[in-house]
Order: sequence, then structure tokens, then C-alpha cells
Amino acid sequence: MRPDSLVSGPQDAQNIIKRTLWTLGLAQFPKLDRWAYWEKFDYWAVFLSLPLLAITGVMLKFPLLTTLVFPGWLLNILALLHRAEAILAASFIFFVHFFIGHFRPLCFPMNEAMFSGNIHLEEALKEKPLWVERLKQEGQLEQMEGKPPATWYRVIYFIFGYTALGFGLYILVNGIIYGRYIQMH
Repeated sequence: MRPDSLVSGPQDAQNIIKRTLWTLGLAQFPKLDRWAYWEKFDYWAVFLSLPLLAITGVMLKFPLLTTLVFPGWLLNILALLHRAEAILAASFIFFVHFFIGHFRPLCFPMNEAMFSGNIHLEEALKEKPLWVERLKQEGQLEQMEGKPPATWYRVIYFIFGYTALGFGLYILVNGIIYGRYIQMH
């Protein structure tokens, strides 16, 4: 398994165990390479949930065609599956992706890497020391260093990022307030 691969391997299982032991105060924090196990899971979660949402969504969009092939009661199950997966996906994005990707102390309040494509060397040394060490050994660290984005670009993505955050919080608060009015079948 290549170290830059997003496919999970045995090292990810070891890192999960080490992280759990670290959480319990029984081990050191695991040294990570380019992709941590939670980043791989975050990446693959989209591809794991998309087929279910797509298939159920298309079948619900065309109920008459669906009931030509399948019994009508299947529409109720499809609606339940589609709704449950949508809630799961939205919850995952908020609770897992936002907290791991953006609300960590190293990158709070927003991970700039999603806009600039770069990670600060100090941040990489703290989060992914094996990756930095490997890049040094391969002589690629200097090539990987990017120049910081222009000030106008940073202003634009900070405005966008905080607007998106505010909009997301608005939706969350209103979802909590008005969620009791949503009919679940």
C-alpha cells in the first residue's frame, strides 16, 4: 500500500488502536503520514452513501415507473431509507467533518487548506510528522512547499468560509427549533 493512497490499510487499524490508547492515557499519540484514518473515512463516506441516495432518490422521483416493477409498499421503505441516509449524511458532515476538518485547535476556525491547497509546515510537523519526514528523505519537501495565497484571495475565502459557517449554524438552529414540525412516516 502506497503511503499517499486514500485506501485504508493495516497501518490505519494500528493508528485507530494507538489513538484509542492515547485517549485513555495509555500511549503516545500515533505519528501519522499524509492521510490520517479519519481523513480516509471522511473521503470514502461520500462514495459509500451516494449510491443509496441516488438509487432511492431516482426511484422516489419516478414513483409510477418504480411501481411498474416493484410493489407500491416499497415506496414507503425507499422514502424511509432516503430520509435516514440524508439525515445520516448531514449529521456526519456536521459532527465528523466539521469538527475534525475545521474545528481542531490547529486550524480553528477554518482549515485554509481547502482553499489554498497548502498546509503550513508547522501544522504538518505537528499533525503528520511521518509525511514530512518521508518528504525530507525523498528530497521533495522543498517542491511541496507552496507560496501563501494572495491577500485578496484569503479575504475572499475567509468571507466565503464565515458566510458558509453562519449559514450552516442558521440551518442547524432552525432545524432544532422547527424539527418537531417535520412529519416522519
